[in-house]
Amino acid sequence: MKKKDRQNFEGRISITLPLPSDLRGRQSVRATFKLSERSINAMSIISTHLGIKQKSLFDHLIEDAQALDLIANELESDSFAELDRIQKTYVVSRRTLSSLGEIAKRFDAPRDALVEYSIRRLLPIIKEEKEKHRKRKEILEELSEYNKLGEKILEKSKKLLGSNDPVYDKLESAMAYNRNTEKNIRSFVQRGDIIEEFQ
Repeated sequence: MKKKDRQNFEGRISITLPLPSDLRGRQSVRATFKLSERSINAMSIISTHLGIKQKSLFDHLIEDAQALDLIANELESDSFAELDRIQKTYVVSRRTLSSLGEIAKRFDAPRDALVEYSIRRLLPIIKEEKEKHRKRKEILEELSEYNKLGEKILEKSKKLLGSNDPVYDKLESAMAYNRNTEKNIRSFVQRGDIIEEFQ
């Protein structure tokens, strides 16, 4: 594209340019919180199970200002103080950390408590995913039995028809596909086994 054409092209389109302050808000920073082991595990499990980076998950939870406001309003400092907590450092965006600090200050609420109860919003998701995981295992078991039967039929067709027969060839292709499907599902289910550890 010639320089002149590029100028004409750019002149026809009106777009909002990103502000430096917006871009700086996306910078990653490290922040340490004192949280319950259960909440730390919940973050780790959901991140692993759903394939989401912990930073993205953390930002998603904390950037929900409406939810944070509700948590801050309902917060019971006494029950939070009774929790056994350990230090955990997360990578978060600068904007997320700033938003968290503002809400903690506005409601005079402990920052760690806001994070703790924000993470607890993941618990129903874990419960739902646990049940799905159980069903996936059940389906995988049935698929494995189905493939074992398919292997027997394939072997029988080889004996009766020979390996050069078109029917055997089609069965062999189908079984190769089924084996690969079972392998991929098994790998997915095994990665999700971590969710069974969560109590």
